[in-house]
Amino acid sequence: MTSTQPTEADVRPTIFIQNIVCSVNLSCTLNLTDVNNRLRLSEYNPKRFPGAVLRLLEPKVTALTFSTGKMVVCGAKHEKLANLGARKLARILQKIGNNVQLKDFKINNMLATCDLKFPIRLEDLNESHAQFSRYEPELFPALIYRLVRPRTVMLIFVNGKIVITGGKSRDELQQALDLMYPILRSFRKS
Repeated sequence: MTSTQPTEADVRPTIFIQNIVCSVNLSCTLNLTDVNNRLRLSEYNPKRFPGAVLRLLEPKVTALTFSTGKMVVCGAKHEKLANLGARKLARILQKIGNNVQLKDFKINNMLATCDLKFPIRLEDLNESHAQFSRYEPELFPALIYRLVRPRTVMLIFVNGKIVITGGKSRDELQQALDLMYPILRSFRKS
């Protein structure tokens, strides 16, 4: 009998989405002072920031809401939760008297983490991939690697932990990791 156990080269690390940033158009102008006065989980200080900060507990998201009717929602860990959060916030704004219509929902950025479970020789990686990477350990402990396609940025730490950002979909983040994985394995510390 032959063993069908996957080899170490076959096992790909898993990405975990940590944050999704999306934008939406509410199709109306908002009186942010009124919004702030009528909602419990909101903050609005126009001297510090031109938008109102609205928070939802379920799903746990935060929205930057502007008087123009534009809203940026962040904090969701899944695409469906980002969409649900935007819809719930729009409904809340509608209930307090705004003529809200949700339009142009778009995911702008996704951030994921991953653990390769092996350490990496960052100095060597930086030296051989200098046109794509930057490593200055005195300033920041991770190597910054900019991929062209998909257009993403990776923060690669010596312990094998990675942060991937800039992707607009889960597939883009996974594609970036799949592209980099063989390179990262070749710079594995012995």
